[in-house]
Amino acid sequence: MTKDLSGGKNRKNLKKSSFALPDQEKYPIPDLEHARNALARVAQHGTAAEQKKVRAAVEKKYRSLKKDD
Repeated sequence: MTKDLSGGKNRKNLKKSSFALPDQEKYPIPDLEHARNALARVAQHGTAAEQKKVRAAVEKKYRSLKKDD
């Protein structure tokens, strides 16, 4: 079971490097489950630029999620 990072204390304890968009502290990716969730959420709600940045951050941190083109 993963921590709830939707807000509050758990989210504030994350390092900036644990976010796909660290400057905005959006799309936390501290583990594989959250990385998958970040990809799903940015696909639903993110701009094309955000989608590209989140995909790149996730693939860099979790090579197993690299999308084969």
